[in-house]
Amino acid sequence: MPAIRVASAALLCLTALTVAAPAAVASDDDDHYVMSGGYGLLPATVVVGGQVTLQVDRGASGCRGSVTVSSEVFGAVVIPSGSTSAVALVDREARVGAVYRVTFTCGGLSAVKELTVSAGHGPTEEPYPVPEGVHAGGGGTVAGFDPKEIGLGAALVAGSVGAAYRLSRRRGGVDGV
Repeated sequence: MPAIRVASAALLCLTALTVAAPAAVASDDDDHYVMSGGYGLLPATVVVGGQVTLQVDRGASGCRGSVTVSSEVFGAVVIPSGSTSAVALVDREARVGAVYRVTFTCGGLSAVKELTVSAGHGPTEEPYPVPEGVHAGGGGTVAGFDPKEIGLGAALVAGSVGAAYRLSRRRGGVDGV
């Protein structure tokens, strides 16, 4: 009978850990792409030959390393790990009215944004300003995985299951204590 209780407790813990997996690593039907609010384009509509600011919000995206941004309409641009933005120049051969896919890649995961090319009177002179706000924290599980914290959490769960098993197997003394 005690084995059933221990197995039930272990199954309950396993279910809780499975359900609590962060949504940041869930992928959609597009292979390894993850749509994230941590990436952006300013402006989202640009003229041929114009500049676009590529942004990454380190807290919202969970990306701590460098970000590679690529598109058909400009070459690959790298946003270094210590920076939150970079500027790309839209090719003069870009088709007016076309919507181009811009891919932000960090640590094997990617986010996709769309950049629209519009008809205009020459290139934009300078990119939109990049707002630099306060970094208010990691946001719980959105900040990404930390192997040290995962190991510590697994050790705590294993220790509590082990303690529960030991206490359930402990026999009382002569006094029933």
